[in-house]
Amino acid sequence: MPEMRFGNAINKALSDAMAADPNVILLGEDIAAAGGPFKVTRSLADRFGVHRVYDTPISEAAIIGLGVGAAMTGLKPVVEIMFMDFVTLAMDQIVNQAAKARSMFGGQGSVPMTVRMPHGGGVSAGPQHSQCLEAWFAHVPGLKVLCPSNPADAYGLLRSAIDDPDPVIFVENKSLYAMKGEVPEDQGAIPIGKAAVVREGRDATIVAYGGVVSTAIKAAEELAKDAIDVEVLDLRSIQPWDEAAVLKSLSHTHRLVVAHEAVEAFGVGAEIVARIADVGFDELDGPIVRVGAPFAPVPFARSQEAEYRPTVNRIVSAIRRTLQ
Repeated sequence: MPEMRFGNAINKALSDAMAADPNVILLGEDIAAAGGPFKVTRSLADRFGVHRVYDTPISEAAIIGLGVGAAMTGLKPVVEIMFMDFVTLAMDQIVNQAAKARSMFGGQGSVPMTVRMPHGGGVSAGPQHSQCLEAWFAHVPGLKVLCPSNPADAYGLLRSAIDDPDPVIFVENKSLYAMKGEVPEDQGAIPIGKAAVVREGRDATIVAYGGVVSTAIKAAEELAKDAIDVEVLDLRSIQPWDEAAVLKSLSHTHRLVVAHEAVEAFGVGAEIVARIADVGFDELDGPIVRVGAPFAPVPFARSQEAEYRPTVNRIVSAIRRTLQ
C-alpha cells in the first residue's frame, strides 16, 4: 500500500478527477505554475493545461463568482482560496448564490462547485491566516462541509466533493499537509456524512475532525497508561455529520468529549453537544465536555499558538472530567 503526504493525496485526487471528467477545472490564485501556496496543485497545469488550471486575479469575490457561473453552465470547478480567512470577501457568492441555487431554481439548476480552503494554525501565521471558520458554512442550508484528517480520507472525500451535484466546502488543516499516510491503490470516493472509528475504546468517546484527530489519538494513548480505554471518532463530514455513529459510540462508552481547533463558543462542538443532550441523554453517565480554542484571535507567537490550539493535556483533562 503506497504512502503519500496529505498534500500529495489532494493533488492525486484532483489529477484523477480531471482525468476522469473533462468538465473538472481548477481556479485560484497562483495555482498553475506556482502550484498554490502549499504546492497542492503542483504539476497539474503541465498535465492538463492552463485552460483547465486557471490562475485568477487576486480577488476572492471574482474567483468564487467565476466558479459559480462556470458550475451553472455545466463545468465542475474546484476553487482554491489561499487561506480560509480570505473567504470573507466571497461570502455573498457562496452563501447567497451557490448555496441557494438548487432551491431557488426549483431543482432545475445547481452549483456543482468544490471550494478548497486551508484552515487552522501550526505555521505561526497569525490571526488573519489561521482561523477555523467551518461552523459559518455548516450553518448555511445548501452547503456541505468536509474536513479530512489523513491522506486516504483527503483523497476519498475530495473525490466525493467533486462528484457532488451541489456546492461543497472542503477544509484542509494546514498542519496536515506534510503528514504521511497509506493511500490504497484502489482508494475510491468516501461517502459524505459517514464518520470513522479510528480507535476503539470502552470508557469514553472523543469526537474530533481534521487536525485534532491525531491529537485525540495521542490523548487516548496517554490515558491508556492509566487503564482508561478511549474511543476516537473521526467526524470527517461536518455538514451533514454522522449523528448515528456518535450515538452508537456513546451507547458503548456513555461518556463524550468533542474536540476541535475552532473557537469553542458557538461552534461545531456546541451543535453536537446540544443534539446529543437531546437524543442521547439516556446514554450519558457524565457531562459532555468540549475542547476548543479560547474565544480570542489566533496569536502570532509560536509558543502562544501551541497553547491556543487543543493540546493532548487539555483533551486528557476533559476525559478525566467526564469520568468523575
